[in-house]
Amino acid sequence: MSPIFFKVGAELPLMVIPNTEAHLDGHVVLTYTYNIYRDEGFEDAAMINLKEKELLLDKKRSPNYLGYITFEQPGKLFTYTADGNQELSTDDVQEVIENINHHREHPGLWRI
Repeated sequence: MSPIFFKVGAELPLMVIPNTEAHLDGHVVLTYTYNIYRDEGFEDAAMINLKEKELLLDKKRSPNYLGYITFEQPGKLFTYTADGNQELSTDDVQEVIENINHHREHPGLWRI
């Protein structure tokens, strides 16, 4: 699954990488966890791939990592875990959740 890019708050550019898992039948299934990075604007395919590999690590190494959002019950219950070097404000978290929900409800927006 490709990352999604959008801005929140006072023009804070973000890159959100959904956790995915591949199944034996070859289909990719979207999980309920989304990792959030500050988008510095120069992410090429290799850098995005490196961040996707980093998703399995307990501690993320990127200085742009802002934590992750877990959808406990889509549309109802969300958890933001700020385990990066910086954290998002409450308003920014709400905007991230709204953006992710928008993409979840409109799957054609994902760049696959």
